[in-house]
Amino acid sequence: MDTGSTAWILAASMGVSLMIPGLALFYGGMTAARSTLNMMMMVFGAVAVAGIVWVLYGYSAVFGNSYGGLGLLGNLEEYAGSSQLLAEQSDATLPPALVASFQALFAAITVALIAGAVADRMRFGPWLAFSALWVTLVYLPVAHWVFAFDATDGSVVGGWIANQLKAVDYAGGTAVHINAGIASLAVVLVLGRRRSWARPERPHNLVSTMLGAGVLWFGWFGFNAGSALAAGNAASVVFLTTFAATCAAMLAWLLVEQLRDGHPTSLGAASGAIAGLVAITPSCGAVTPVGAMVIGLAAGAVCPFAVGLKRRFGYDDALDVVGVHLVGGILGTLLIGLLASPAAPNGRAGLFYGGGFALLGAQTVAAAAVLAYSFTVTLLIALALKATLGLRVSAEAEEDGVDHALHAETAYDLSPSLAVGGGSLPHPGVVALPETRTTTTTG
Repeated sequence: MDTGSTAWILAASMGVSLMIPGLALFYGGMTAARSTLNMMMMVFGAVAVAGIVWVLYGYSAVFGNSYGGLGLLGNLEEYAGSSQLLAEQSDATLPPALVASFQALFAAITVALIAGAVADRMRFGPWLAFSALWVTLVYLPVAHWVFAFDATDGSVVGGWIANQLKAVDYAGGTAVHINAGIASLAVVLVLGRRRSWARPERPHNLVSTMLGAGVLWFGWFGFNAGSALAAGNAASVVFLTTFAATCAAMLAWLLVEQLRDGHPTSLGAASGAIAGLVAITPSCGAVTPVGAMVIGLAAGAVCPFAVGLKRRFGYDDALDVVGVHLVGGILGTLLIGLLASPAAPNGRAGLFYGGGFALLGAQTVAAAAVLAYSFTVTLLIALALKATLGLRVSAEAEEDGVDHALHAETAYDLSPSLAVGGGSLPHPGVVALPETRTTTTTG
């Protein structure tokens, strides 16, 4: 057992766990004030659902021996309940439970990303049901394709993208970002536009959004560098490329805003950083630091225009999950085929390094497969839930704000009373005290 690497992955996992409140702050600040608690609840609720699914059968579906050796899905019974992960394995350098915990956070963050697309209008119960179904039917199979590698002794067969196609996805460009991005498009097509679509509301708290972006940036180092699964040179290189790409993407996004709109914005800075982090996620172990900056510049330049496509095509992606995560994920995945350097930890050569078109072809097939599968299955899940449970809140609730309608709470109570939302009912647990007057004597 490698105690140094164990300590590093424990720390990386804690960093990734900070992405949960980071995402909640990032998304929460971008919504209207009357919907921010619901947005945060959707993030936390999705994480909770994904965690339960992961422990019961999710780890087994991703890392179990592939059914029939086809590379499509792991054996659901092999690690059912995760009790088999308790014992230390003599041939493992990391505790199995630690690897399972680290990967559980990937599943949780991925489904939580979709929450931003459906902000302000989706009922909370159906959202939790959607999260459970989506993790089960979409994330687990795709994660098996991408993250499950064959055992060196042939005892375990992993996913087809990782082992047969041999595409590169260091930390989840396909399984996380393309997957969540295209799923977001599918579900908003079923859900429909917000009532405020014609008069879009500004983000209510950009301080929260920038703080959330900073917390996400911190956690992303654990997300990417932790995917090395060892404390060593690979994790260190990935840390550097992640940082370089993020800086370049932020500056590129701000430059686009300056040239297009006449002013750089704090929302643009936060969005640019996230776009760079998304794009470098699959490529962080495949490119040089300069290559990482090129990928960051591409994401920061392209994603601002991709965000505007929702107005042109009429789909209501509330918080730009499609424009940032789908487009950024595709860019980062495909640019590996051009910029991959044999000197990087992945050791693969892209077109610009003499590798020909083979790697670019593999990256294209991997991206296309995830796009097609995730969109189709997500669309079916959303249609089924719409027909059974119903997805939308009432028009009145949407107009007045989903925080109070769904959770009987408000994020900001600016009234002088202790009442929730300015009403007459006191907050549970608050006892009204008689007014008292204090006199202070100074000598």
